Amino acid sequence: MINKDASEQLSRRAWLGKVSVPALTVAGAAMISAKIPGVEPGKSNVYNVMDYGAKGDGKTLDTLAIQAAIDACNVAKGGTVLLPTGVFLSGTLQLKSDVTFHLSAGGRLLGSPKREDYTAGKGVPSGNGNIVFLYAVNAERLSIEGKGTVDGNGLAFYTGKGDNTGPGQNGVGGNFDRPHLFIFHQCTELRLHDVFLQASAYHCIRLLQCKQVYIDGVRIYNRVNKNNDGFHFSSCQYVHITNCDVQCQDDACSLFGSNRFVTITNCSFSTRWSIFRFGGGDSQNIAISNCLIYDTYGCPIKISSGRANIENFSFSNIIMKNVTGPIGIGFSGVSNNKNPDNNQPTTKSYIRNISFNGIRASVIALPVPHPDIHFDLHTWEGEKNSCITLNAMGDHYLENISFTDVHVKYAGGGTVAQAGKRDVPKVAAEYFGVWDTAPGGPPAYGLYARNVKGLTLQNVRFEFAAEDARPAVVLDNVQDAAINGLSVQGSMSAESLLRVVNSKDLLFTAVRVLTPCQALLSLEGTSNEGITIDGGDLRKAKKQAIYRAGANLKSLKVRA
Repeated sequence: MINKDASEQLSRRAWLGKVSVPALTVAGAAMISAKIPGVEPGKSNVYNVMDYGAKGDGKTLDTLAIQAAIDACNVAKGGTVLLPTGVFLSGTLQLKSDVTFHLSAGGRLLGSPKREDYTAGKGVPSGNGNIVFLYAVNAERLSIEGKGTVDGNGLAFYTGKGDNTGPGQNGVGGNFDRPHLFIFHQCTELRLHDVFLQASAYHCIRLLQCKQVYIDGVRIYNRVNKNNDGFHFSSCQYVHITNCDVQCQDDACSLFGSNRFVTITNCSFSTRWSIFRFGGGDSQNIAISNCLIYDTYGCPIKISSGRANIENFSFSNIIMKNVTGPIGIGFSGVSNNKNPDNNQPTTKSYIRNISFNGIRASVIALPVPHPDIHFDLHTWEGEKNSCITLNAMGDHYLENISFTDVHVKYAGGGTVAQAGKRDVPKVAAEYFGVWDTAPGGPPAYGLYARNVKGLTLQNVRFEFAAEDARPAVVLDNVQDAAINGLSVQGSMSAESLLRVVNSKDLLFTAVRVLTPCQALLSLEGTSNEGITIDGGDLRKAKKQAIYRAGANLKSLKVRA
């Protein structure tokens, strides 16, 4: 009796013996191609850069060969440009529509160390420089993917000089003549998956007026040069970032201009300056969740508006470890409602509807140098003994700002001199700029809020590691505040636990004084009205209230 399985096996062997080697090669190539996303099974639409003359030896300049593969893929209306195992040295490359740029696990695209091998991106705006390694303009359905590496070789462009776009510098004398790693301008349906990006000479990824952007599993290590941003967005819409790991030197995720409908989730970040930085334009509808922030200074979450309109931001489930700041919201730049070009009145800017939910943070006394950043970085005086800062002034107000389930532990160490600051300069600047003009840092260790309408604190807890002579919370010209379940650590060296200055319609319920303090509340100024403290555990406060600067006893009601 013949075994059926054996018979089938023999027939397969007989069939294979009749198939030519070239046929097998074609079939194998089709099978390999089918495993690459975007490649039709059985169709040869893989454009291997080696077939276009690339050497991949790390010495030969492969720019023309790689560009030829990209151009061929684009002309064919789609396919995959394959960067196989090897080190491919290159200058400026233009990515195009319908191209999937695939970096194999052993593939490394290395930027040339020579400035003459780079150009400005054709059609890329010049702001912040437009010299670039890889770029695309008006491209559609463009993808960059794979387990390989794009290395900008940015240390070769280090001059010790940044772009001088920091507070008060305005870019004067800045170093802009160096390549960004990626610039995408007015691209639609852009995808970046899994790739490792490192050592840019300038910003890592700049997205300008792009739509439908999907970034997933990208790792960025960018700490070899000054202004080493991670993601830098300007006026983009429908942007979704997930599962990314970013370690950089400057802003990790900067959103300027009119960004709308942006989500960022399940990511980790570390940088010298800030993580989420917002400013300019009309930014709306942005949700950030489930993120880890560590070893970050210069304020992890920084929202500022000069002539901008900012609204509907949500930050939730965020852990911050070893940070300064940790949150700064305010009006910076031009805030006098005048157009700087013609000194004519402009539409009044606003910041409103910002929520923070499920935040856990540990705040250190001052920035600590990152051991893998090889150059010194200036520490601003205002970064020391920092707190959450909500800063508006004049006829500007922050509106509808809420903190729910927020627990922050500060380093402490604030002084009596800091606590004694009553007249905080009316300065529109980045959060540390406000405190630079009032040397020594903020007068509160937990939260300083000025000119806020509609402030909500629900289940908020502020503690410190070392004795602090400052109040936990200072509310200056705050209107319409609901503060429920506030738990704060007191200090006998502080005049009071809370300070309220010329504010009205504030309701404190279920306040908990965690450790002994001199007084629960210092009420200051002649314009206080409708301040109510209703219930809570106030036993550890020696006094309920003290009154200063003409404060009226009738403006405060305490129901213990």
